[in-house]
Amino acid sequence: MHFTSEQRLDDGVREREFTLGEIPGTLWTAGSGPAPLILMAHNNGLPRREPRLVARARHSAASGYAVATIDGPGCGERPRSAADDQARAELRRAMRAGEPVDEIFESFVGPLVDNAVPEWRTTLDALLALPEIGGAVGYSGWTALGIRLMVAEPRIAAAGLFAGGYVPRAQREQAREVTVPLLFLLQWDDEGNPRQRALDLFDAFGSKEKTLHANLGGHTGTPWFEAQDGSRFFGRHLK
Repeated sequence: MHFTSEQRLDDGVREREFTLGEIPGTLWTAGSGPAPLILMAHNNGLPRREPRLVARARHSAASGYAVATIDGPGCGERPRSAADDQARAELRRAMRAGEPVDEIFESFVGPLVDNAVPEWRTTLDALLALPEIGGAVGYSGWTALGIRLMVAEPRIAAAGLFAGGYVPRAQREQAREVTVPLLFLLQWDDEGNPRQRALDLFDAFGSKEKTLHANLGGHTGTPWFEAQDGSRFFGRHLK
C-alpha cells in the first residue's frame, strides 16, 4: 500500500489517498490509537469521492472508526470498456421506461461483484497491517457487494446495507449464508428498486440480529440521522 496524498480536514479527520497495485482508495482516520475498521462501498459505477460517501466516511471517522473505500474494477477512476458504458446506459434507460431490467442487471452487475470482491479482500489485508487500525471490521454500503463479501470474508463482524431490490440472483441466494448482525436501510419510495424485493431480501438473511429502518423518500433521500444510528450500531458490534 502506497499513500499518495494526505490532508487534515476541518473536523480533525485525516484523509489519505492510497494505491494498492492498480487499486486506488481513500482512508479516513481520527485520533492516534488503533481503531476498528469500516469498509465503505458505494453502488456500482459511482466513484469513491462521491459526496454522499465522503460525508458518511468522515462522520464515521470522527466517531472513532478507520474508514476505507476503493474504486472497484470499471468504477470511479478505473478504466472501463465501451461495453460497460453501454450496459450502464441501457440499464438506466430501461429503469426510466419501466421495462424489465433483470437480464441486463445480471449480465452487468454480476461480473462487477465477482471482480470487486478479491480486490476488497486484498485491500482489507493491507489495511489490517497498518498500526492505526485494530479490532473488528464492519462493512457499509452497496448491498450486492456486501452480501458476497460477507460470505467470503469471515473477518467482517457487522454490516450496514443500503437496501436495493435489484440484487443479482447469486447474492439473493447467498443472503441465507449471512449471519452477522445487520442494519438494513430502506427508502420506501425508491424509484429504482422494488420495495417488495428489498423486503424479501431482508427476510432471506440468515442473521439472528437484523434491523430494518424504512424511511419515506426516494433513492438518495436517506435521512442524515441514519448515519448517527449507524454509528451506534457499529459501536455495539465493533468496539
